[in-house]
Amino acid sequence: MSLGKNTATFIETGIHNMIAADSDRKNVIVVGAGLAGLSSACVLAARGHNVTLLDKNDWVGGKAAQHVAEGYRFDMGPTILTVPSVLKRVFDEAGRNMEDYVEILPLDPQWRCFYESDGKGNLGNENSVLDLVSDVEQMKRHLAEFTGGDINGAGYERFIGLSKHLHEVSDRFFFWRSVGGLADTMDVGGAFSLSVLKDVLSLRMGKSVASVVRSHVPDGRVSQMMDHFTQYVGSSPYASPAVLCSIAHMQTEEGIWYPVGGTRAVPEGLAKLAEELGVDIRTGVDVMRIESNEKRVTGVVTANGELLPCDAVVSNCDAVRTYRELLDGTDQSKRFEKSNRYSPACSGVVLYLGLNRRYEQLLHHNFVFSKDPEKEFEYIYDRGEPAPDPTAYVCAPAISEPDVAPEGCEALYILVHTPYLREHHDWKKMLPEYREVILDKLESCAGTKGIRDAIVYEASLTPEGIHNRYRVLNGAIYGLASHGKFTGAFKPGNRRKDLEGLYLAGGAAHPGPGMPMVMMSGWIAADSLDQDARGGKLTGARS
Repeated sequence: MSLGKNTATFIETGIHNMIAADSDRKNVIVVGAGLAGLSSACVLAARGHNVTLLDKNDWVGGKAAQHVAEGYRFDMGPTILTVPSVLKRVFDEAGRNMEDYVEILPLDPQWRCFYESDGKGNLGNENSVLDLVSDVEQMKRHLAEFTGGDINGAGYERFIGLSKHLHEVSDRFFFWRSVGGLADTMDVGGAFSLSVLKDVLSLRMGKSVASVVRSHVPDGRVSQMMDHFTQYVGSSPYASPAVLCSIAHMQTEEGIWYPVGGTRAVPEGLAKLAEELGVDIRTGVDVMRIESNEKRVTGVVTANGELLPCDAVVSNCDAVRTYRELLDGTDQSKRFEKSNRYSPACSGVVLYLGLNRRYEQLLHHNFVFSKDPEKEFEYIYDRGEPAPDPTAYVCAPAISEPDVAPEGCEALYILVHTPYLREHHDWKKMLPEYREVILDKLESCAGTKGIRDAIVYEASLTPEGIHNRYRVLNGAIYGLASHGKFTGAFKPGNRRKDLEGLYLAGGAAHPGPGMPMVMMSGWIAADSLDQDARGGKLTGARS
């Protein structure tokens, strides 16, 4: 996603210099210091509001945490940074240069795809490995060599063209403002026009990501690769709306980047900015309740019983859990539960493997694909059980930053999507067996022979651990599922209309999951709050 017209307007107006007047300045509490919470805090502070940022964990950054042990360093959560212009925009708010806080390196090829060939892990077959590159013409040549013809390359080029159009429409009607449903996308400039209708009709509503992908490329392996542009939202391409195909253009246009020091460097850079802007960051503070007088927010109550009064709250907790737990017993909670159409996205098992060697065939980002994607997604999303033949995402960062492991070694990160946590799932019993399935898959498909013997350090994270560690809904890594061919792209709006002074940010709020999107959600929540404060719509508890 490029800066686009909306961001250009933002820069021209110099919004980061528009500091709130004393009468507009609010005391804001941000609950949760994930990437969205940090972004909200920075934007609000840059605009002159008094901000307190609270997190139940002893670190900031949420899932963008880090695990260091025995000379190995692992990013625990997100590992892929796309659309860096979103992160840059947060720093622009304060008139700072992102590059002074976070160093990022471009990765191209963006990722490597491994497919089952002879089932024996024998690589070298031109039909078993495919690299995704950002340049469309070069990618067309790759696809011609991989498939033995020009049909899929031409289809890929058309798909990227469609993706660009969907991205442009999304930038006009979907991004950078609070959207909770289709009606909000129509409210552009206060008028509905034929041009708006034309754009809405072009979103391929009623079609799925998978159907659009397969209408462009006939090769099943190529379509499987293209499906995974949407895996940032943790939903099945067979059930997700076609508008999510726009993610492909966002990635190919701005590329994939590696923050030096790992993705942990992003929250560290944002935390440094927040502190410079005067944000009061408090870790180890668990918020148990959002207080209100039925109509507006008045404060929050922490686990030790402390009441912290405020004018507004930005919740970086899961949207459903915010209403279900932090607002429990309120009319707002009851109405939200009654109208709740949302379900959790998928969860996952993560293996953190310290190896005493490297596998030269691995790039920084890799996908080791299942033989039958439709069956794989059926297990995860319909049956609610781990797929017997899963797709594995494998991150091997030593190729970009050797310091993640001892010399000649690797800090391997392996993520396999699983169903969100069900009552009958006992991952203490399920993990050992599924670990073997995952390692077998890597050996048979990615050629990592002898990987078990190469492991000198190992840790893991399961859906149960994700649920408890990050207070997300049923261990869902990506918040809420994007299923529904008409409305699947819509998440709870950032500006809440049922409770004055409440704003939502994070992967379970608009515009959804993925590093750039959650940071955008934080910006939108802050911008909405700031607009309300300036417009007199936010009366606040202490105004």
